Amino acid sequence: MFKKNRIFTGILLLGLSLGLLVACSKNYTDRIKVATSTSLMEYIVQQIGGSHVEVLNLVPPNQHPGNFDIKPADIEKLASAQLFLLHGWPGETYADKIIATANNPNLKVVKASVDGNWMIPSVQSAAVDKVLAALIQIDPANTTAYRNNADKYKVRITAKETDIKNRLTQAGVSKINVIASARQADFLQWAGFNIVASFNSPQELTPQTMKTLVDQGKSSGVTLVVNNLQDGQDAGKAIAEELNAKNLNLSNFPGGFANTETWEKAIDYNVQLLINAIK
Repeated sequence: MFKKNRIFTGILLLGLSLGLLVACSKNYTDRIKVATSTSLMEYIVQQIGGSHVEVLNLVPPNQHPGNFDIKPADIEKLASAQLFLLHGWPGETYADKIIATANNPNLKVVKASVDGNWMIPSVQSAAVDKVLAALIQIDPANTTAYRNNADKYKVRITAKETDIKNRLTQAGVSKINVIASARQADFLQWAGFNIVASFNSPQELTPQTMKTLVDQGKSSGVTLVVNNLQDGQDAGKAIAEELNAKNLNLSNFPGGFANTETWEKAIDYNVQLLINAIK
């Protein structure tokens, strides 16, 4: 009798184990494969998609999308994906080529276009809505989970904005005049700094352009020059030296600096760099 019970128990446990393995396998293989054009998009998809998505990012966080060189591994990512999320930026010129090369008839391409710097909380929140809509369209079965995750993330975004705004106000950033990379100007304006002038890519900083910026900086009492990390560090260093101003690099993407793999960590790091620079 006891022997039969042990045999039955063993069979039951084996069945449960196999069931768990099948369930886990099903959960893994059923995940939606989403290719993303940047770490900014990657992080938002992870927050909304959770365990229902597998994210395959293309452009490294320390590289500007406009300078992205396609590799065979990137084509493979797109060839296996069901959704490709782009920002819709002019710099994403590689997109058409890689989509054509991947030759994936099941791939849905969505440009989650949102105006402004995606590091700004309100812009990040607007981008959440665009990504949410794309995920629901491709995977309507998990709509409730996606909506709940998006709502939770937007609450975190709002809390982070309140915290950062308080820190910046206490630091007195409204008194600081800045010359900045055009790709950081929106963020700095949101942060409360006074933007005197901006410059584009380092390649466009001709001697005449630099002279004009230095003249503007001197007449306005600029004490800080801010560069965009992904355009190449210290693009405005020579301008800062002429003005005897602080020179600073900020990142527009999570992971651009070490230990900034989330949007929260990335914006916190940028803000702390700014506060330290104006002390």
